[in-house]
Amino acid sequence: MQLAAAGSFLTLLQDDIVLIQTHTHSILQIVLLNLDHRDTVVSNAWLETLLSAIDALPKETIRQEILSPLVSKAQLSQSLQARLASCRILGKVACKFESPIVKKDLLPLVRSLCQDVEYEVRSCMCRQLENIARGIGLDHTKAAVLPELVELARDEGSTVRLAAFDTIINLLEMFDSDDRTRVIFPLVKTFCEKCFKADEAVLASLSFQYGKLCHGLSASFTEEQHLWFLEFYKKLCVLGLQHENGHSDNQVYPLELESKYALVRRNCAYNFPAMVLFADPNHFLTELYPTFSSLCHDPEITVRRTMAEGFHEIVKLLGPNVHFIHKELVVLLQDDSLEVLDALLSHLQETLELATSRGEGPGPESKQLIVPELVPALAAAEQKAALSLRWRVHERLLQRYACLPRVVSADQIYFRFLQRMFAIVTTNNVLPVQREAARTLCMFLRYNRKQEQRQEIIGKVLQELAQGRSYWNRLRYLDLCEIAMELFSKAYFCKHFLIQALELVNDPVANVRYKLCHMLPRLRSTIRLPADKHLLQQLEFCVRKLLCREKDKDVVATVRKTVLELDKMDITEPYHKRHERDLLDQKKEKEETLLLEMEQLERQQSEAKLTSEKHTEKKRRDSKTGLSGTKGLSGSTSGATLSTSSGKELRKAKLARSRSLSSHPTTPKMANPDKTLKVKDSGSCPGKGKNLLPMNADEALRSHHFSVAAASSVLSPTPSASSMPVLIRSNTTNTLVDHPHQHQHRSSTLDHRTTNGSKDTQSRKLSIQRKSNSFGMQSGRE
Repeated sequence: MQLAAAGSFLTLLQDDIVLIQTHTHSILQIVLLNLDHRDTVVSNAWLETLLSAIDALPKETIRQEILSPLVSKAQLSQSLQARLASCRILGKVACKFESPIVKKDLLPLVRSLCQDVEYEVRSCMCRQLENIARGIGLDHTKAAVLPELVELARDEGSTVRLAAFDTIINLLEMFDSDDRTRVIFPLVKTFCEKCFKADEAVLASLSFQYGKLCHGLSASFTEEQHLWFLEFYKKLCVLGLQHENGHSDNQVYPLELESKYALVRRNCAYNFPAMVLFADPNHFLTELYPTFSSLCHDPEITVRRTMAEGFHEIVKLLGPNVHFIHKELVVLLQDDSLEVLDALLSHLQETLELATSRGEGPGPESKQLIVPELVPALAAAEQKAALSLRWRVHERLLQRYACLPRVVSADQIYFRFLQRMFAIVTTNNVLPVQREAARTLCMFLRYNRKQEQRQEIIGKVLQELAQGRSYWNRLRYLDLCEIAMELFSKAYFCKHFLIQALELVNDPVANVRYKLCHMLPRLRSTIRLPADKHLLQQLEFCVRKLLCREKDKDVVATVRKTVLELDKMDITEPYHKRHERDLLDQKKEKEETLLLEMEQLERQQSEAKLTSEKHTEKKRRDSKTGLSGTKGLSGSTSGATLSTSSGKELRKAKLARSRSLSSHPTTPKMANPDKTLKVKDSGSCPGKGKNLLPMNADEALRSHHFSVAAASSVLSPTPSASSMPVLIRSNTTNTLVDHPHQHQHRSSTLDHRTTNGSKDTQSRKLSIQRKSNSFGMQSGRE
């Protein structure tokens, strides 16, 4: 009842339910009366109510109702509980009054309580000296508060010394450089040495405040003092581990002492980022790396977990020197304790992005460093989380792995993580883990730059999930569609995922159809009209099918609600929301287009690089070949070319002769005079040996004509009138030369048909006359 009353009175005051005057004359008197309750728990509850009420009470009320009786309550004749309450009240009201009032009215009481015979009172008042110092200001702190702190720091009670040490650290900014050098530093140094030798309980608090202490005094340190504090920190970091380091092999600490030493090392791990800043990050490798490695390999799980919690801060401070701690990052990822991995997950994305960059900032542009064994360590961490019973850790781990496209290459993700994500989605028994794996899978697909891999991923999703044998996998496909609608543009989703989702309207399991009905409004929102009109028709067909054929009552009720939502979609949605969604979709579509362009650019660059390497290799090989060897090679090549060309000309001559015998006067295809003249001339040679020299000259001329025609056909995009017959002849020549018997048979047959001597003689004379004219014109052109 007393605790409830104390809380109720505090609510009345804080919420302004009653007037301040009413509170002062009625409620405040009850609070002050119950401060002397015989039950310590009750009296402390009323004390907390009073301390909270001081913030809302006016100064005059505080002076009359609280400070006046406080003078008598602070006397040694009062109970210990009353004196402790007086210490806390003095610390609270010091900030409500001006400096002269605090110095005149409160400071004598403060000095009296600092000299109290009970160490609990001295310790409590010592902790309130911070508020007293801020109340009287900088000018009076040196003369009034600092002497009391120095005396309390040398107190016989360890709790008093500890309170003095904490208060000194909190007030360091209020002391000038001279006080820090002449008073504070010797005092703190003596305190540290005494604690290290005899007082392990105080040592734990010292180690917790050590980072703040070093930063508060660092501006006044000499080089020697700076080195002393750094070396003392290194001693604290290995406290209790000397027997493992070989300094005292036979020393075995009691269990209680070992736990205290472990607490000291954990506090040192907590302060390690501050000590990196104190020692200068540029000197990390020489000054603090051995200590850092020792803390990351500490036998106590709590120490390693604390190092994992602050690892991202160390990575930030090291900047371009982050490669110094790559090994420890892998060690913490592979730690045997899942608690260490869980602590590392809180800022894993930031840690990985900074650990793989050179300090230019997060993002793909700064991805330059490769952390050795990082990918196997990440894969092993996921396997370890999957095998444990702590599925929330596994879920968080998969959520953090969504950042991997910005950390490792697409091929490493494809070959080391992608198949694992599919396995989790299809085989894991925990639904949140499956959904997180589906989201990570979509992130891998979203930022993959290789078209072949993207198509294979989508095909596998459709095969294993959308068309999976288990209805559970088909439900996961619908979950994946919900995630894909968030990550991808509408066009991309409709192209790759929508149709397969709508086909699930025919699923034999009612749960799948039920989930599809809930998703229909969201699926409708991805359809853009009029471009996707056919998709809208297919969606409406699915709705009609569900309304007509569905037998499950839950699905029927859901589809009826869905129809009403679909009808209201374009009417109820505000324009500004639809506009914002369209702008976001345009941004996604631009990003997807940019990824495609980057993929094409990377492919072109790789091809250009490969071509340049081949060209360089060819130049290098050519440079090794001697000049004489090159000439001999060119001579032999030209000889071989001439012999080959002469052999081709002989075959062409035979072909022309056969075509002259097989040609009919009424054939309409002989429109080119060059072609007709050459064919007739080759067929007009009666013997083989008599006309050998003129035929060789003719063949040489014909060879030159073929080469010119072929060159013109290569240089011009469309074949000319002179080059087209050459291409046809070359193809026909190859065919007829391969079958000489057929050639002879056709020639003899056609000879038999053309036995009329007069017609043959006239055609031959005309052919010879045209040929001579053609050759004369060609020679003139050449």
